[in-house]
Amino acid sequence: MSYKNMLPASRVFFAWSLPLLAALLLAGCGREAEPVGPQYGNAPVVDRPLYRLAIVPLSNPEKLNQTYQPLIDYLNQHIPDARFELETSRDFAAYETKFRARAPALLLPNPWQSLQAMQAGYHVIAMAGDAEDFRGIFIVRRDSVLKIPADLKGKAIAYPAPTAMAACIMPQWFLHQHGLDVNRDIDNHYVGSQESAILNTLSGQVAAAATWPPAWRGFQKEHPQEAAQLKVIWETPPLPNLPMMARDDLPDTIRERVRALLFGLNGTLQGRVILATMETSHFSRADDTSYVPVRDFVARFESEVRPLARK
Repeated sequence: MSYKNMLPASRVFFAWSLPLLAALLLAGCGREAEPVGPQYGNAPVVDRPLYRLAIVPLSNPEKLNQTYQPLIDYLNQHIPDARFELETSRDFAAYETKFRARAPALLLPNPWQSLQAMQAGYHVIAMAGDAEDFRGIFIVRRDSVLKIPADLKGKAIAYPAPTAMAACIMPQWFLHQHGLDVNRDIDNHYVGSQESAILNTLSGQVAAAATWPPAWRGFQKEHPQEAAQLKVIWETPPLPNLPMMARDDLPDTIRERVRALLFGLNGTLQGRVILATMETSHFSRADDTSYVPVRDFVARFESEVRPLARK
């Protein structure tokens, strides 16, 4: 081959690459380029407001989620222009800190906590369950020798927490009414939850547990063999049941829609399943004045037994 018939390498590459480049350009025709940077559309993005419902720690956070998440799902299903989330707390003190700081928009506290929440700007919008169901009960082993409340003198009792209304405050008042000094005559164990109080009694670590009917019914369903070894020995008179409360800056439309949905739960199959999961029969009408009897009761308890509010 002669030198003059040889093409430079750059010219050979250019000649070879032209068809390939043309093919690539043709293949790309009709395809939109990938967008770079922010993308804009015609439909506005709606940021739904978030409202948290904080439940008094009636049980451990995992069980509380299982019990009350169906209610949260129901609210989200029927109020699509808002978002609702469940908020649990590790103990009563942590829960009370949250509502004193006005963090949750909605509360399901115990009746004593409702008095504290009112001072922070929350108001009652409904009551959960029957008033007759809000009472304290004493659980003992079936082989217990206890006969009358005075038999507890010098013995230990387990409670969930010092501010558990039905499961501590009301039982301690009951013992006080029966002649016991609960600060000196009783060894009080605050064990963190309803289940722990019952299990402490089952294991014999305490002579009795103070709890309330929904927790005892739930324990009987979940642990029938263990529950068969226990019995209810005494119960207290009732007070108004757990209140549903709304913070004073919650929009009126949201508050009223939540209230209407709560009242309508026992009118649908889905709602009745939700209520059964919560060991609650229904939600009924109530407001702040419904808890005046609780205020009067607490005033007597603090005067004669011990203080409740944190200083």
